[in-house]
Amino acid sequence: MGEFVQPSATIALARHGETTWNVAGRYQGRLESDLSPRGEAQAKALAEAFRQDALPLAGLPTRIISSPLRRCRNTAAPLAEFLSLPVEIDERLIEIGHGSWEGLLREEIAHRDPDRYAAWRSAPSTVAFDGGETLAEVTARWNAFAADLAAAGEVTVVVTHDAVVRVALLVLQNRPLDDLWQVPVENAAFARLARRQAALELITPSYTEHLNALRTSTAGQAL
Repeated sequence: MGEFVQPSATIALARHGETTWNVAGRYQGRLESDLSPRGEAQAKALAEAFRQDALPLAGLPTRIISSPLRRCRNTAAPLAEFLSLPVEIDERLIEIGHGSWEGLLREEIAHRDPDRYAAWRSAPSTVAFDGGETLAEVTARWNAFAADLAAAGEVTVVVTHDAVVRVALLVLQNRPLDDLWQVPVENAAFARLARRQAALELITPSYTEHLNALRTSTAGQAL
């Protein structure tokens, strides 16, 4: 048998930069929020990652795909400008619908909806948000998108949201959805993926070398 050779990463799966609502600890879901000053700097740092001689992917990206929400589009914008590429919008990359939680602070949710909040932190696969989604529905969206991405064959940067990245990492590692809070996801960091036999393979779960002092703790965020 030949020696196993790990394929080169051809996809960066990034979370958007820090937002003003991240700083406040407010649930965003499908609502719009703006990048914070740190988030704007993180977006520039993401673009800068692809200016370096030692690229984190197997070449310069030829495609950028984003969630339709502004925080993702604005994170992708500096990279799109640098590479002179359009930002494609894919609705399947939108954040999980938090329904009635959207716009509320984490502390408000814990007080108003304590049982569901406790379940979200301990057994998230069991939670259905009023007027929102389940993790199973996010998984179905990701799987459909991933199948198209695996077939495309281009060096690609994908900019999406916390829940989508977490679900993607769990799917790629064949782990249960209740491990949601055990995977590393930071603002403007990205997972490196490769294509192997018409499927996606995880190479690096959280690449942060481009962020340095701009890394954001997610401890106070409403996730």
